Amino acid sequence: MRVYLPATLTMIQDFVAEPGQPFHPVGGTGFALTPTLREAYISGDEEELSEVALREAARASLRLLAVDTSDLPVRRVVVVADAPATARPDLDDAVVKVEGPIPHGDIVAVHVDGADAESAVKAAVAVIDEADLGDEDSELAIGDVEDHDLAWFATQELPFLLELL
Repeated sequence: MRVYLPATLTMIQDFVAEPGQPFHPVGGTGFALTPTLREAYISGDEEELSEVALREAARASLRLLAVDTSDLPVRRVVVVADAPATARPDLDDAVVKVEGPIPHGDIVAVHVDGADAESAVKAAVAVIDEADLGDEDSELAIGDVEDHDLAWFATQELPFLLELL
């Protein structure tokens, strides 16, 4: 199953520092195009609905950034992998539980915010909990960051990405 795993640049830095080592999704939580997600939408092809799962993972990345204390830039990160996963419709339509660490070879790509999104990401990180509780201003801040597209990187490009930060 194609899964979208929330991450941070710190996690990517650790992943790159140990070539061949697996990626460890936080809590084994990911997002995917699940049957429940498909049923939640009246229309949309596989690509469009996969984009919904990617956006959910990017939002979850904001929660990880809220507790990240590194000096790296504050940017949303989503790791894309092909991995066994079990749907968790009790949590949300796109949520899945992956079955352990993801082997390096199963990582398909990584999506990362560009530098132009950094101020919006910082603002969203500061209010993510309030947005989850329905605060309208906070939801607008989350919407602002979601207006930024994530850039796509192949795994072999990650060392260069980190070097350019």
